[in-house]
Amino acid sequence: MATITKDMTIRQVIDIDVNCAPIFFDFGMHCIGCPVSSGETLEEASTVHGVNVDELVKKLNEYFA
Repeated sequence: MATITKDMTIRQVIDIDVNCAPIFFDFGMHCIGCPVSSGETLEEASTVHGVNVDELVKKLNEYFA
């Protein structure tokens, strides 16, 4: 089981399991293939997209559990 943290990049999370992509889409984050996803943390991306990073991380950890 992976533990997702807000200082991980989107790419790191997707590399664990690409099937978690719909969670990002549900939050309006369609940046899965964007080059920035490799260097931007979940926290940084959440700020840009107006997303609550704690809620995103919670949903991702529920998925990976």
